[in-house]
Amino acid sequence: MTTLILAAHGSRDPRFAATVARISAAVRDRLGDVDVRLAYLDLNTPTVSEVLAQCSGEILLAPLLLSEAFHSKIDLPSLVDQACRDNPTLTVRQLPTLGGDPRIVTALADRLDQVGLRRTDGVVMTAVGSSDVVADNAVRARATELALEIGTPLVELVFATRLGAANETLRAAIDNLRRKGAQRIVVSPYFLSAGLLTERVDTAIDNLAPGAQIAGPLGAHPALIDVVCDRYRAALPIHA
Repeated sequence: MTTLILAAHGSRDPRFAATVARISAAVRDRLGDVDVRLAYLDLNTPTVSEVLAQCSGEILLAPLLLSEAFHSKIDLPSLVDQACRDNPTLTVRQLPTLGGDPRIVTALADRLDQVGLRRTDGVVMTAVGSSDVVADNAVRARATELALEIGTPLVELVFATRLGAANETLRAAIDNLRRKGAQRIVVSPYFLSAGLLTERVDTAIDNLAPGAQIAGPLGAHPALIDVVCDRYRAALPIHA
């Protein structure tokens, strides 16, 4: 049986660990008798290295990350290489990050529906910024796809790590949506879980756009669970 390791970033905010635990439980329930293990890159335990050290044989490593940036391109491959050097019996294959699958955008749209999105609303999609230009451009593509999914051009992307002095970047996005006719602001968090960054945005939104609605993060949305499970099944060795 091929083991599946779900590799999450980690956070000091306990809501993050609770959220990825729910994701892990949902994946485990969906896959039945598959050995599903949860690991973290930072700030929580067990770490990816610790979990890999407890494994043998064939491993599929699924990053619970939304973009192909430093953690997926550098951190995880380095940890895998070290684990395989330490234990030559390991065979580890890293799966793609979650963000490239269109079902993630569908999940974002569903979260917006859950807070009563209206056709006259302007959507501020928030995400973590990266020093990787390719990763940031991929997130911009997700914002464009979200606009198509919900059928409105009233979508602005704001990186939560770059709100600017006095939240000027967020203010500019809201002003732009209002100039285009948005009657209400709705926030779409492109995050797995609520945490310090989403709270920072929520506080700023409350000040800049009273009455705004804030959708929930992706969490253990069924579409996200589908992506993880389908990628596991597709990646299984032929003899599995």
